[in-house]
Amino acid sequence: MAAFRGPKVWLWRWRRNPLRRRSDVLEAWIMLAAWVFTVLGGAVTGLVTVHAVENGLARERAEGRAVPAQLIEDAPGVGTAEPAGRIVWTRVRWTAPDGTPRSGQVRVSAGIPADTPVLVWTDPGGNLVNRPTGVAVGRLRACLTGVFVGAGAGVVPFGVGRLLRGRLERRRMDRWDEEWERIGPLWGRTAS
Repeated sequence: MAAFRGPKVWLWRWRRNPLRRRSDVLEAWIMLAAWVFTVLGGAVTGLVTVHAVENGLARERAEGRAVPAQLIEDAPGVGTAEPAGRIVWTRVRWTAPDGTPRSGQVRVSAGIPADTPVLVWTDPGGNLVNRPTGVAVGRLRACLTGVFVGAGAGVVPFGVGRLLRGRLERRRMDRWDEEWERIGPLWGRTAS
């Protein structure tokens, strides 16, 4: 099928041509706008997301504090044949920055007895939080999040452009059908 199309001419929809239709020009502008919004919108959204995630992770690193705590109870697996390195939940207690005692659940290695000191991470209010993400892992997480969010944001204008282009194509085909119905019967007649 491509052999019958002839050579490809760049920007033919914008050039002056007696065969150029208004729908060709409209389609060209729609697709140009769709590609611009896809590329720029996706890139800007991705970069903003990377910046926001990096700032959030940096704030977590700055606010998180390692606090000494003690196990209140034996970690599950004490005195049993639990595999080494298995991580389980158990209760611990620590002191908040204002001096009030706190308790909560954290993950520790199986088989640790009660009253064993462990380190827990807290926020400035003394509440338990996850261990802050390192700089390198945080940067990787921010970049991956930015790529996925940017790609997701770029899909929207691309999809809208394809949808509009499909509607223009259907409208163009309907017009061709109308013209064939009107002109087709006149082909068999000869001038006398």
